[in-house]
Amino acid sequence: MMPGRDQQASPREMAINFLARREYSRAELESRLARKEVAPEEIAACLDALAEQGLQSDARFAESFVRTRVLRGQGVRRIQSELFQRGVEQSVQRQALADVVAQENVDWFALAADTLARRFQTPGDTPKERARRERFLASRGFEFDQIRHALACL
Repeated sequence: MMPGRDQQASPREMAINFLARREYSRAELESRLARKEVAPEEIAACLDALAEQGLQSDARFAESFVRTRVLRGQGVRRIQSELFQRGVEQSVQRQALADVVAQENVDWFALAADTLARRFQTPGDTPKERARRERFLASRGFEFDQIRHALACL
């Protein structure tokens, strides 16, 4: 039986293979390499080298992540929560959000309204239906004022 490709690959080769498909946060790469049973000190050295060479960047990952989540119709709270889960520092999160908002001219109120309009045609005739729409937007990470605005726009 032939050994698997990953068993022969160095931690650097494995990390580059991951990064060839999409951007990853440092914490995500660390976790993936650990699952491949790479020693923690090898992981740290590998990721430090990749960061120094500009092949892995939490800032670049966060900006790409924020941009895709905005296009999916997600709000700030959800985006920040998901970045936190992926091990991205708060300062990097804030900078990525600010950069994408500036570059893409993101209006969170309009995004909430568009997201709601894609899913529902009316603001809801009963309190129960209205609450359902509020929960939908809240689960997408929109804030209360943005939710109220979106409901008013339907």
